[in-house]
Amino acid sequence: MRKLLFPIVIGLGGIAVLLQLAFWQLDRLDWRLGVIADIDARVAADAVPLPATPDREADNYLTVIMQGAATGEEIRFLDSGTAAGTGHRIISAFETVDGRRVMLDQGLLEINDAEARAMPPLKDEVTVQGNLTWPDDMSEQGPVGDEWYARNVAAMAETLDTEPLLVVLSAASEYDPRLSPLPVDTRNIKNDHLEYAITWFLLAAVWLSMTLFYVARSMRPKED
Repeated sequence: MRKLLFPIVIGLGGIAVLLQLAFWQLDRLDWRLGVIADIDARVAADAVPLPATPDREADNYLTVIMQGAATGEEIRFLDSGTAAGTGHRIISAFETVDGRRVMLDQGLLEINDAEARAMPPLKDEVTVQGNLTWPDDMSEQGPVGDEWYARNVAAMAETLDTEPLLVVLSAASEYDPRLSPLPVDTRNIKNDHLEYAITWFLLAAVWLSMTLFYVARSMRPKED
């Protein structure tokens, strides 16, 4: 029996670690669902005027409304796998009627739509509704010309000479005909904690089976 002590300890220790990882993933799942529910609530809330000094934490995904016009100064953010396909998100300098300059993500310019790419940007005065956001895109590659590979709000604002505020358009009194709006939603937020939890539970079950098999085999009387 003494010779079984070590494998039993290893077996039970491994099972405990795997179960701990599984329950940790379930905790992360609850946290992620809470984050998604909070974003959905903010996106669905009634629009308010653009705050004078928005707070990154308190006002992330805040639904705002503003009136003004795009200036024609644009940044192209390369994006793929969107609901509108692959192309460039057009992030424009937008001047409000009260004299503020902010950034407006107007939507996707499809990469193979030559006709749309040849059209001039819309510069008419419009009323737009959208959501403040501070994306966490990561890229080691810096911008090439006006094509960007990460939405660094501070850096884009410096390039476009605007406040470091990005509004993602969801509705407008008039849309830029080149673009397909890509409103903020939670469908693309990664949430695979349940799959990870199931994986850890299955590994724990396999580890338990292997431990029981080893113990049962070791306790079997040896044949002469």
